[in-house]
Amino acid sequence: MSIPISRRAITASVAAVAVVTFGLLAGCTATPAATAGASGAADTAESAPLLMHIHGAMREPATGDLLLATHAGLFRQTGDSLRQVGPPIDLMGFAIGADGTFYASGHPGAGVDLPQPVGLITSKDSGQTWQAASRGGESDFHALTVGPDTVAGFDGALRVSEDRTAWTVHSIPAPPRTLAASPQTGTLLATTEAGLLRSADNATTWQTLAPPEPAVLVAWADEQTIAIATTAGRLATSGDAGATWTLGPKALGTIDTLSARRDNNGRVEIIVSIDGAVLQTTDAGASTDTLVP
Repeated sequence: MSIPISRRAITASVAAVAVVTFGLLAGCTATPAATAGASGAADTAESAPLLMHIHGAMREPATGDLLLATHAGLFRQTGDSLRQVGPPIDLMGFAIGADGTFYASGHPGAGVDLPQPVGLITSKDSGQTWQAASRGGESDFHALTVGPDTVAGFDGALRVSEDRTAWTVHSIPAPPRTLAASPQTGTLLATTEAGLLRSADNATTWQTLAPPEPAVLVAWADEQTIAIATTAGRLATSGDAGATWTLGPKALGTIDTLSARRDNNGRVEIIVSIDGAVLQTTDAGASTDTLVP
């Protein structure tokens, strides 16, 4: 059941699971041996930093609703408020397949009957319920993406699966912070310290792209259009799959998450989170609208 909630009130939801996730505050990491349940409660001031830990902000393709994948679980924007959807799961990785299936990874909250870490989990009902798919107790995919035929995730190793059950480990020049698969061919992009990398063969080989500034986050808006957030806090876009680039006019700040899509007017809508706020732009950051203050 969905519960109406304002962004400020998310802090209360976070407090309910903060004792479960307190070990994740430093670097958002945990070991498979970490426990999933505990007693006690954290006060609002102590749990408030978790409010800034939005790991994914994107539109649901079927509805256009804004979804936030956070330490406290999944939230859906309805009007001016947010509704918490489904159980409290620390959603470290989050992606949506072309058929509307939700994919995620991370850590279960108290009382959630999932492995620790959850491995790959899926939801067929827009996040109301989740089912374990594979690698439960083994993988926490901080980088996760879904293409038309494969799922790719990084849990210390780059893994690719065609059936969500069996995984193949692939090499990559450097660990990826983010992964993105294009919607039609599944071409992979990865932001790494070795540069912005692209693979057209399911991570078997990699080529280095040359954006105008180093990329820290990347997303496909469509099969040819790429959006990146740079180390300087600016946005850049490419309309030819990374051959040429247009750099946004100004720095927005330290960008924590990024998603992109073609909206109904054919514009490239980019959604970012910065210091816990969620912003929208259709002109690569020249102007922004606040979706979640």
